Amino acid sequence: MAGPRSVRFDPATESRLESFVSRRPGLTRSSAAALLVEEGLRMDAHPGVLFRDGPAGRRAVLAGGPDVWEVVQAIRSARQAEPGLTSQELLALVTETAAVPLRLVQVAVSYYADYPDEIDDLVDGADRAEADAARAVQRRRDLLGA
Repeated sequence: MAGPRSVRFDPATESRLESFVSRRPGLTRSSAAALLVEEGLRMDAHPGVLFRDGPAGRRAVLAGGPDVWEVVQAIRSARQAEPGLTSQELLALVTETAAVPLRLVQVAVSYYADYPDEIDDLVDGADRAEADAARAVQRRRDLLGA
């Protein structure tokens, strides 16, 4: 059951929380604390996952590697290109082509299994952006005749 909770932070933590909020318009101290607790619990459940801000917003990333959604997108692309691969062969292919260690690819798969809507939204957004960019390139070529 969600509801108000009283949490006390030491002064140094309170200062870092204020700094976190000040860099993110629209967040309150309460929403920032809830976000950071949720992310901390996800990182605890999925060692190797971190969270980072970026153009697509705050998202799950692999420690020392790409975003989780990028690994999921690579797995989907590999599956589409090579539908006959076993799951182990698929993981090996993605590990090799994406230059991401197998352990981190498996972490991404595990995270996706728990948060598919979040990752699907990011993959869909990237796919739309790629399609938009391709259409813009084609319009330039059409206009310039090249």
